[in-house]
This record gives sequence, structure tokens and C-alpha cells, in this order.
Amino acid sequence: MIDFSLSPEEEAAVKSAHKQAEEVVRPISRYYDEHEHESPKELIDQLWERRAEMGGMLGMGIAAALRVEEMCWGDAGLMLTNPGSSLGGAAIMASGTPDQMTRFLKRFDEGDPKWGAMAMTEPGCGSDTAAITATAVRDGDDWILNGEKIFVTYGHRAIDLSEGIVVVWASVDKSAGRAGIKSFVVEAGTPGCRVEKLEKKLGIRASDTATIVFENCRIPFGNILGKAEVKTKTEGFKGAMATFDATRPIVAAMALGVMRAALDMLRDVLEKEGIKIRYNAPRTTQTAIERDFMEMEANYKAARLLTIRAVWMMQNGMPNALESSMAKAKAGRAATLITQRAVELMGPLGYSRKYLFEKFMRDAKINDIFEGTGQINTLIVARRVLGFTREQLK
Repeated sequence: MIDFSLSPEEEAAVKSAHKQAEEVVRPISRYYDEHEHESPKELIDQLWERRAEMGGMLGMGIAAALRVEEMCWGDAGLMLTNPGSSLGGAAIMASGTPDQMTRFLKRFDEGDPKWGAMAMTEPGCGSDTAAITATAVRDGDDWILNGEKIFVTYGHRAIDLSEGIVVVWASVDKSAGRAGIKSFVVEAGTPGCRVEKLEKKLGIRASDTATIVFENCRIPFGNILGKAEVKTKTEGFKGAMATFDATRPIVAAMALGVMRAALDMLRDVLEKEGIKIRYNAPRTTQTAIERDFMEMEANYKAARLLTIRAVWMMQNGMPNALESSMAKAKAGRAATLITQRAVELMGPLGYSRKYLFEKFMRDAKINDIFEGTGQINTLIVARRVLGFTREQLK
């Protein structure tokens, strides 16, 4: 039976996340938007201390997704300063052995704040993973990595600011295309791994987005995720896709938070001006603002239900590749449309920095880009619904 309900403990954790977002995160939102690359140390320490209560950004259930929504209601960029295993941890959970999960993830339960990152995108390839040029060459009991990865979320914090990890996708056999792609764990402090630069971005500016260079970076043989001796031709690529099945609904939840922030603020401003949304009024008597607002809300609720279904399936061990892509595609597009419409409805005030509407619009767009663009996720949905292969539908 489908059941999206939360336990009392989970409901309390979601309410606690909203309280923190409202009282701690939102008040510093504008400051860290205008001071890119400055680290909110006090917030990071709070999040690290509360990690057991909050369950980490990439928990495996509905409550985790709703906590992400609440934190992004406060500020999407600041939510992405949250220490924990994060994207790197999701990759390890999707592809790693039990021993690797323990070895690489136990650090996130002890000591000072740490971050986990995932490095896949390169200057010459994004969605086309077969075009990855980073290489991993075996040398005795080691692997030697060479290549450059760009747009790595948490890259700087994982490598330079903590004893974190980065999961790197590299090819062990370029002639094999996707079949040659495998994932490797590189720990902070490993010689030959360095952060080359930090991006200056349109939105989510509190989040660090890094370029990482691997130059004769030597890691132990056991740092290849999974059991290397039994890996099939497609296992590495399947591991990457399984990682996305877990992370795409979380990105969709991020988009939900930004959408709801824009809707809540817009409702408050309208009501202060004497404009109240009349849900029960006949459509022919509703104003254009009322109709637009209700359409925006409908898009938010549709995206939210798709997201909750995707994480519910993941929580219950069900394949969710189709559903995660549906949630991500819908939420990314809805967030873009809703925040843009909020700016338009506010007119010059929406475009000004008096309110956060223009920031919500800037923060929203990334949700339609990272963890698979809206176009790529739409393509995945079409293939699965129609039963087409990659070769049949491109």
C-alpha cells in the first residue's frame, strides 16, 4: 500500500528544519548571496552538530526530502553548505561494497565537519558520459588517475577544507565507451589531487562549485567502487545511473523549497496590498493574478507529489529510475517558471533587491540543470515510457 505519512519523530524533524530555516538561514540569505565563497562557519557547525537529528541531506526517505525542501525554503545555496557524505556518499551507497561503505563513510560520524563530493562533468562532456576523458590506469596495487573535472559541488570543502572524499568517474578503457567508466574514491590530502578554481555563479552562491585536477593521482586499488574482480562491462555506468536515481529526487526537493519560498513571499506581499487569493470564486470572476497564483501552486503541488513518490519508492527498495527523472524534470521546470512568474507579478519590485524574488529566480534555475538537465531527464522518461533504447531515441 502506498503510504506517504511520516512518523511523529519524522514530523518533528521536518518542523525543526523549518524552524532553523526561518530563524537562522533566511536572515543570512542575502549576505551570503552577496559574499560568494565566504563560508558560513556558524551555520555549518550547527548543521554538523545536528546531523544525527537531521539525518543528513541524502537520507533515503520522504522525511529527508522534506527536510531538504524546508532548508531550501530558507536558502538553497546555504543548504548546500550542509556537511555530510552528500553526493559522494550517494555514489558509495549505490556502488560500494559493505566494507567500502564503512571505510569511506564512517568519517562523517566523527570529528570536525566533512563533505563528500562527486566528480563526473568535464570540460568536454556533461550529459554524454561516454565522452569522459579522465583515465584510471592500474599500476600494481594502485590506480593512477589523470584528468580534469568541472562544476564539482562541495569540491573545495571536501578536498581543501575537510578530511572529506570525492568520488571520481574515470575510464579504464576508452575504447569501451560507457562500459569502461568506473568510479573511484579519492580522499582529501591525496597527492596529485588539487582544486584548480572556484566558479562564480548566477545563483546558489553560498555553495562551492569547483574545478578539480587529477595529475598522476595515485590511490589504492581497493578505492574502485564495487568488487573490481567481478565487475561487468556495464556495472560502472549502472552505478552512476543508480546514484542519479537517489540524488535526482533530492534535487527535486531542493527545487520545491525555492518554489514554496517564492509562493509564500508572494502571497504575503499580495495580502499586505489587500489582494487575497479567492480559491472558491468562479473562474470567470477571478483576477489574472489569482489565476496565475493558483496555476503556480498547482505546478508546485504536482512536482511535490512526483518527488514524494520517487523518494517513497527509493525508501521501499523499489526501482525508481523513471519516477526520479519525472520528479527532477517537473520540479526543475516548475521552479524556473514559478520564480520567474513571481518576479513578473511583482514588477519592478520583483526585479529589485528589496525582496528575495530575484534571488529565488537565480537560485531556481540550477535545479533544471545539475544532476541531469531537464532535457536529458525528459529524454529518459520518454525512452522508458515508450520502451525505446538509447539508440532508438536520442
